[in-house]
Amino acid sequence: MNKKGLIISGGTINTSFALQTLKEVQPDYIIGVDKGLEFLYQNQIVPSHIVGDFDSANPEIVSYYKEHTTVPIRKFNPVKDASDTEIAVRLALELKVKELWILGGTGTRIDHVLANIQVLKIPYDAGVKAYIVDVCNKISLIGKETCLKKEDAFGPYFSVFPLGGIVEHFSLEGAKYPLCDHTLCPYDSLCVSNQIQDEEVRITFPKGLVILMETRDEESVCFC
Repeated sequence: MNKKGLIISGGTINTSFALQTLKEVQPDYIIGVDKGLEFLYQNQIVPSHIVGDFDSANPEIVSYYKEHTTVPIRKFNPVKDASDTEIAVRLALELKVKELWILGGTGTRIDHVLANIQVLKIPYDAGVKAYIVDVCNKISLIGKETCLKKEDAFGPYFSVFPLGGIVEHFSLEGAKYPLCDHTLCPYDSLCVSNQIQDEEVRITFPKGLVILMETRDEESVCFC
């Protein structure tokens, strides 16, 4: 059985969306990261693992998990060479997950958001499907060929950006704004806010990595 992991990091978390995601994903492991512990504590969720330097976590909540649970806690010096989210991602790979979801990976700190998107390459290189999700966005890395089905779409919009350099011979079929044999460049906004027009969009390119962002407006979201 392919194991699933879910990381609760310290960014912005919509409680209804996060609880719905937990229900849908049914993770084998829940990793609480620093300030992300506040969401877990408030919703009476006991994680399987806790990591972080705890520079932004409520110390009373950290103490609660130390004193009242047997959850393994890995504490790190704030002066370190990796973000708390990256540490959690690497822990998830140690746990042999094959699918990884990250909540609280986006928010007001754009530097952290960009870092978290780049961290997605770590599970990608390990052959693990990984997603950063919030109420309006689902972010992943793709290589070579991917299909987006309209019936399964996270939202009506999608954007693509090259990661690590240009991506040549890039094509989009079935989109409102198709492309054929295009050179995807890091320095323009051509591929922002496209839409799925046919029953599916086919994204193809022979080599390289592409950031895929599936997006929607918050007012269109219904929690059922």
